[in-house]
Amino acid sequence: MPRAYHQYLKGGMHIHIHIIIDRKWKQNKLAGSMAFNDDEKPATTPNPNGVNKQGLVTMRIPKYSKKDVALTVDSVTAMVEIEATSSTAVREGLDLVAVVDVSGSMRGHKIESVKKALQFVIMKLTPVDRLSIVTFESSAKRLTPLRSMTQAAQSDLKTIVGRLVADGGTDIKAGLDLGLAVLGDRVLTVSRTANIFLMSDGKPEGKSSGDPRQVDPGEVSVYTFGFGQGTDHKLLTDIAKKSPGGTYSTVPDGTNLSAPFAQLLGGLLTVVAQDVQLTLTPKTGDGDLDTMAVAPGTDYTQTTDANGVITITFGTLFSAETRKVAVNFTLKQSSESEAYNATLAVARHSYAAEETRQPAQNIQRLRTTEPSSPGVAGSEERSVQAEEVRRQHADMICKASELADGGKLDRARDKIMDAQNALEDIMLDDGDRMVNALRAELLRLLEYMESQKLYNKLGHPYALATIISHGRQRAAGRGDEEVISLYVTPRMIAYLEQAKKFEENPQAPVPTADKDVEQELAANPLAAFSAPLAFYLENAIQALQAIQKIISATTI
Repeated sequence: MPRAYHQYLKGGMHIHIHIIIDRKWKQNKLAGSMAFNDDEKPATTPNPNGVNKQGLVTMRIPKYSKKDVALTVDSVTAMVEIEATSSTAVREGLDLVAVVDVSGSMRGHKIESVKKALQFVIMKLTPVDRLSIVTFESSAKRLTPLRSMTQAAQSDLKTIVGRLVADGGTDIKAGLDLGLAVLGDRVLTVSRTANIFLMSDGKPEGKSSGDPRQVDPGEVSVYTFGFGQGTDHKLLTDIAKKSPGGTYSTVPDGTNLSAPFAQLLGGLLTVVAQDVQLTLTPKTGDGDLDTMAVAPGTDYTQTTDANGVITITFGTLFSAETRKVAVNFTLKQSSESEAYNATLAVARHSYAAEETRQPAQNIQRLRTTEPSSPGVAGSEERSVQAEEVRRQHADMICKASELADGGKLDRARDKIMDAQNALEDIMLDDGDRMVNALRAELLRLLEYMESQKLYNKLGHPYALATIISHGRQRAAGRGDEEVISLYVTPRMIAYLEQAKKFEENPQAPVPTADKDVEQELAANPLAAFSAPLAFYLENAIQALQAIQKIISATTI
């Protein structure tokens, strides 16, 4: 029974109430629904009062698939891009629950890899961050509450992790339920992100508590890691996809968990904004817009209200992450005979804890009697085309994977080769970084499709991790960390290098996240001020543009 009840409930009628509460508390305990409101208060605050959060997430000027559109019925695609600041000076505190499979099949290299990877995580965290360890086999146990990662807590958790032993069955749902309960019962939640690392090498076995896919993660991001052959990779992918921003990472047999852990940790320790949203408001009353729809190929929560307003929820954004959204518009026949600018929609983004509304961007195109030739593509148009090819690339990998999963390996390889041909037609102005990253994915998949056996072992999990990575526009571990993913951030790259050195020498000191920030600020002292400065400059520019329009209108 919680101590507070004993101190408060005394005498007479209070004794009767005490008994009722005590009985109810015991029932909850037996049912596995204990309250975990014992999370430690962080030793330091992630973002003290007065920290300016303006400009941490900005929206670029939309790009378009066409320079202009016709006065007759026409169509155009706009690409809206949300971008997080590259500075890591301001970040949210990390609340992380590591949900570890300690079933019998995890014996040997797998459990030792988990121990080593968790040691790396523990050493990277700071007193701002909190960590809890949950294990599961035939049942689930919470080994520690959410501990603020002081030096003392780091020492305690290292000892606990070092004593992990693999034995028993596999009840993934029990582990996930318990991890979510730890986060759901937190007392301290302001400026903190809730995340789960769920790692397993198999599928539910023995007397399981149910299908983990039926668990509702709410606002908790669940990142799953699958160990080698025999793992139900699709199950772990489905669990991650059900959560906001979650990804699935594959850990092939013989490889180490430190690399995918480190890559993801490089993001979670640089979360600059939560509850990031994009709102698209159609301008149907102006007579130009017929339909507005978000192009397929992204995996975010999307709602449309009765007025046609589309809201896309991205969840958290790591430092230097971007989110690109393609929006397709069809235009009606215009009643005008002269060229004019037609506003099709208004795009506006928002994120938690903002002090003022973020600047809006008009999505508009020039309507003219003589539209530009479709074959004349400038830098902007090629950029939109490249994003379309990226989405088609992910879709082809998905279809190829479905064919290979069904044993149709020849047809699957044909799909991959079709995707390769599509890449050769792209011309970009900012180098071949995207093309090279996509080409590397296809080459790796073709390598894994040499035989059905090889595909089942390596290709299937690789494809699942790649598909969810493209859908979420977030890096995921695929066992080929030497190939730089399209979505890795500078901090992720740095942590991958640190993890490599850690694997070579686990006794060597690992810099904490605070030390990483110090090094980044020393290299770029203005980074801490760049985000709010850019925000206020953007507002000033928009105000000047508005004044200019007013002056122009009065002088006509």
